[in-house]
Amino acid sequence: MNIAFLDVKTIGIVSNLNLIERLGDYMQYSLTKPEERLERLKNIDIVITCKVVIDHKIIDACPQLKLICVAATGTNNVDLEYALQKGIQVKNVINYSTESVAQLTIAIILNLVNHLNYFDRYVKSGGYAHSDIFTHYGPEFYQLIGKRAGIIGLGNIGKRVARLLETFGMEIVYYSTSGKNNNNDYLRMELAELMLTSDIVTIHSPLNDSTRGLINKGNLKLMKPTAFLVNAGRGGIINEYDLVEAINLELIAGAGIDVYEFEPIATDNPLLSTIHPERLVLTPHIAWTSVEARELLIQRVAENIIKFIGDN
Repeated sequence: MNIAFLDVKTIGIVSNLNLIERLGDYMQYSLTKPEERLERLKNIDIVITCKVVIDHKIIDACPQLKLICVAATGTNNVDLEYALQKGIQVKNVINYSTESVAQLTIAIILNLVNHLNYFDRYVKSGGYAHSDIFTHYGPEFYQLIGKRAGIIGLGNIGKRVARLLETFGMEIVYYSTSGKNNNNDYLRMELAELMLTSDIVTIHSPLNDSTRGLINKGNLKLMKPTAFLVNAGRGGIINEYDLVEAINLELIAGAGIDVYEFEPIATDNPLLSTIHPERLVLTPHIAWTSVEARELLIQRVAENIIKFIGDN
């Protein structure tokens, strides 16, 4: 089998890429531009892509293509229906980054709640060295115990975040974006009530027609002025302009964002020009990128290829 990985740079340096390399005549490319796809897929039986689009035009132009492996969970970069019509299998990878995303979510929450960036800067600036007392009273912070966390999207990641927040003594409630998720462990709420009553709101839902722009000016206004919002789900779920307005007007205490509507983040993204940058923690879509998560991703891609070869 001829195998090509079109955007291997997106998974960084991993120690187990040889699991894929040994499965056939393997080629890899750091990144692939749209106009480079056709040339690189000539005579390729199995393509691996993280973000490179495999649409109906590419599928038509590559009749030898037999398997599309998506090195991610989301498959929105592949024309699934057309691939199926052409007899091409599409395999993605799920549940490889649950622990990684949950861990960064908790890190962002603790950073926001405890104002770690401020206190770090205070010490490093020499302010603490010149203090006349042993401690410092900057921005106030509060304990999580007894507070309410609202989880938007109680899938595998949402449930893991819920369990971790429970260890801090938080009460957990959730909103089902599909309307189908019923979990007996936690109280299910409508979105407005969750936004109105939660001290932490954290998003772990997919991006689809029902979640695009879900968090907007209307429900941001419902949040407590002491509440924090975190998005480690998908960019596009939060209206970024409305979030910046809420930050600027101090309608909420702050937000932590790991995913953006357009990635990499646009230079004119309003999140980069808020008048209260101290109320924001911004990370560059890294929640899924722990070493263990990326190695598991490669392992699962290899397993998908092995099963395909074995079945054919």
